Amino acid sequence: MPEVSATHLVIIPSYNPGPKVLDTVRAARAQWAPVWVIVDGSTDGSTEQLLALAEHDAGLRIVVLPQNSGKGSAVLEGISQAAAAGFTHALTMDSDGQHPAQLIPDFMAASQAQAGAMVLGKPVFDADAPALRVNGRKVSNGWANLETLWMGIGDSLYGFRVYPIAPLKRIMQSNRFMRRFDFDPEAVVRLCWAGVRPVNIDAPVRYFRADEGGVSHFRYLRDNTLLTWMHTRLFIGFVIRLPLLILRRFQ
Repeated sequence: MPEVSATHLVIIPSYNPGPKVLDTVRAARAQWAPVWVIVDGSTDGSTEQLLALAEHDAGLRIVVLPQNSGKGSAVLEGISQAAAAGFTHALTMDSDGQHPAQLIPDFMAASQAQAGAMVLGKPVFDADAPALRVNGRKVSNGWANLETLWMGIGDSLYGFRVYPIAPLKRIMQSNRFMRRFDFDPEAVVRLCWAGVRPVNIDAPVRYFRADEGGVSHFRYLRDNTLLTWMHTRLFIGFVIRLPLLILRRFQ
């Protein structure tokens, strides 16, 4: 039986996720309740399938957004509604089957033991992982660790993680960024700036080929440009905060 929590929930942002989404949601529900899927303006027919699945599952809630606004926007909508419902922490995971649903209880337990921290998945790649994706993330990780004075971010891009809702919601509502693919790395940097300590747990990640039902919305030029602009902004913020960050590190 899945564990039921009144404080910790699973949030799955979903945009045209392909056939893996139902398996992903079922796997998450086998481990935890509640699970909320935030449908970010999908047009691939998955919305209707998810709504049908939720009709017979009290632990599953589907929130349908009218248009696609980006992963960060979907997460913000999810945590805003979750905060209003009394939840304090949210585990986010992708809808395409890449993330290990079987580790949800372990990540939630780590969060419950250290409620003020964020619990970050540190990806363990299999041999079939695209080399460009694996090596490319090292650049973003290097910048994220510099921008936080090496507070301990194991991976800045892996979206399987547990956030304390209140500081994340406050940070997101205070700026207009973090709404698309830049959400994951900017969230961990800004949470570190706010004093939220990262806790890292190894977690496998699997990239599915198209013939296996895999769907990727990552676009190398577009999204790497977005990440470059994001790290430019964050570096400026880092320089401004540097005295405070140094003081915090020595403490």
